[in-house]
Amino acid sequence: MEDNFKSGFVTLIGRPNVGKSTLMNRLIGQKIAITSKKPQTTRNRIQTVYTDENRGQIVFLDTPGIHKAKNKLGEYMVNVAERTLQEVDLILWLVEPSTFIGKGERHILEKLDRVNTPVILIINKTDTVQKEGVLTCIDTYRKEYDFAEVVPLSALRGENTEILPDLIFKYLPYGPMFYDEDTVTDQPERQIVAEIIREKSLHALEEEIPHGIAVTIEQMKKRKKGGIVDIEATIVCERESHKGIIIGKGGSMLKKIGTNARFEIERLLESRVNLRLWVKVKKDWRDSDYLLKNFGYREEKN
Repeated sequence: MEDNFKSGFVTLIGRPNVGKSTLMNRLIGQKIAITSKKPQTTRNRIQTVYTDENRGQIVFLDTPGIHKAKNKLGEYMVNVAERTLQEVDLILWLVEPSTFIGKGERHILEKLDRVNTPVILIINKTDTVQKEGVLTCIDTYRKEYDFAEVVPLSALRGENTEILPDLIFKYLPYGPMFYDEDTVTDQPERQIVAEIIREKSLHALEEEIPHGIAVTIEQMKKRKKGGIVDIEATIVCERESHKGIIIGKGGSMLKKIGTNARFEIERLLESRVNLRLWVKVKKDWRDSDYLLKNFGYREEKN
């Protein structure tokens, strides 16, 4: 290993739906975190790995959005995000290009005041405003906090994202490679498959339902002959009325979710997939410690 090799952990924070997962997927060059216009898309801390064999390795932690929790799932998500701030070498804080610093941003500023980690402010979605608007936004935020760097960009369009790796390496310590150079994520395949199904559900369903769904993989097996992967998964919702909407008239909605998910899972696994989906009701699962653990939302103990 070269003496000038750097490695470290970088977290992406920000209010829900500000573009954290989109930016991480853009930097890594492939889709790892699910993205959706609906908030609370990312529920677990996702590690992805960016390796440059000459310069170093960046381990990105994409955390759930920091927000005021309304139930036990919300508390779990906020705890994951806030604990991460203490454990990393660098924080990337994503905001939208506005001159108004709202309650959500003020809440994050309070959290940042308690850590000594350097913070790069990323003003995302610059393609949605005029250049003057971006400059005013930079001024507004600079008055509130001493940022290591401020970077305006558009994660969706890939505008100005190419300068980020250089800036990140600037703040990382010298150190060894944490993962093999071909590692892209520490997520188990089953978890990524469950997240893809949840993403396709988020895209297809009504506004009020997606927060209340979880996906569990009951079975995932590759056939000995033909190489087809058989997957059985359950979409869990909170109400009987939601179950009907998820299934749809004559099973049409469930079929749509399944078709969209299967297409992406086949790309991920590089194999043909036979996907079977079921829908179950578990009332108020977001406030049940037992069910939260069951669906994979476990607090990591250091």
